[in-house]
Amino acid sequence: MNSQNRLGNAVDPEGKWLYRVGGISALVFGLAYIAIIALFVPIGAPPRGAEAWLTSMAGNTTTWGAIIDLSVVTDFLLVPISVSLYLALKGINRNAMLIATAFVGLFVFLDLSITWTNYAALFALSGSYAAVANDAQRVVFVTAAQVPSTIIESNLIFVYNTLTLSIGILIIGFVMRRGIFNKSAAYLGIVTGILGIVAVAGSYFGSTVIVTILASTLTMVWVMVVGYKLIRLSQQ
Repeated sequence: MNSQNRLGNAVDPEGKWLYRVGGISALVFGLAYIAIIALFVPIGAPPRGAEAWLTSMAGNTTTWGAIIDLSVVTDFLLVPISVSLYLALKGINRNAMLIATAFVGLFVFLDLSITWTNYAALFALSGSYAAVANDAQRVVFVTAAQVPSTIIESNLIFVYNTLTLSIGILIIGFVMRRGIFNKSAAYLGIVTGILGIVAVAGSYFGSTVIVTILASTLTMVWVMVVGYKLIRLSQQ
């Protein structure tokens, strides 16, 4: 066994606490993701148009509030998950893991600063929209909601969200093929990343709902598998 293989199969004793934090974060991420899916079921397909967004959110205040809060939490959880994976896999390919961690970090930054910020803006406007007494006042809030709703419905937001995270997972999956993670986690990551990229490419040619749902579901499963392994590593 060469030195690179030995490094790839070694558990850093000083990083065990971070493996534990990353593992727990990954499992919580998966549970939160399941909760988000369950919350979306009664709402149905995302609305289109500023007034439709305000009406939907005003009529489902508790549900939309929980969706936004949980989504923000999952983004924050990706930070300890990605850092712990970097620590676990840097001995195999440090440069690749730096790139992968950067892509995941970019996803977190963009998702928090653009996606969920605009959802939060619509959520705040929906409360005011529901409270006004006449149509003239409602027009003011519908007009204010035009920008955040347009951003959310833009294909570009789907592209950068999906692409950044998918590339990060894909690179991590390739690195995982050698080292302390099993092959199933590695190839699950590779398939997840590829499906995400296919969904992005397909978004320019037509509907990719099925591929997007499958990629999202596999992301949740992959993160939970990784979380279980990280917790096991923390106990070695």
